[in-house]
Amino acid sequence: MPAAPPTPRRARAGDLPALARMLARAFGDDPVARWSAPRDGPRAQLLERFHATRIRHALPEQEVWTEPGLSGAAVWLPPQRWRTTPRQDLELGRCMVAPGLLRRAPLVWWGFVREVELRHPPSPPHWYLAVLGTEPSAQGRGIGSALLAPVLERCDDDGVGAYLESSKERNIAFYARHGFRVMRVLRLPRGPRMWAMWRDPR
Repeated sequence: MPAAPPTPRRARAGDLPALARMLARAFGDDPVARWSAPRDGPRAQLLERFHATRIRHALPEQEVWTEPGLSGAAVWLPPQRWRTTPRQDLELGRCMVAPGLLRRAPLVWWGFVREVELRHPPSPPHWYLAVLGTEPSAQGRGIGSALLAPVLERCDDDGVGAYLESSKERNIAFYARHGFRVMRVLRLPRGPRMWAMWRDPR
């Protein structure tokens, strides 16, 4: 019989290093990650720093979800509090400081500002799924779906929407099964596409 899906739980500060390493592996072949850091070595370091910073920013909201084996993570930000602060932007920007990436950093930064941040819908109020990733060897076991469930149930109970950007076209069908639909296609400068997706409450 197939294994039962894991029971999600809120992440704790002590989980941060392991979750950052796991997400670096999960996004190692991601088109946006490869565009941001074409070389494998710097990419792994960049991703681990980026996800550690992103999780640290989100932990106070208590909506970073994982499971007992730390094989997946969903980083949610609540309505009206999903925008990063200037200080957080600076900390995320420092993640690009790596050998061979300094000349590329302005292109990457401008791409995220122009195509991701400025196109994020300001209304109606919604939950923002900033990150969802699963350990590559554990994919296909229902972990991602299990980690989405707590906040999506809250969205439905409160009558609030949810928003995300998918960086892989093949993930569109996965998110569609959870009620998301494509709003628009984003194009990073000289880079890959991303799919902005919205979910109405059920």
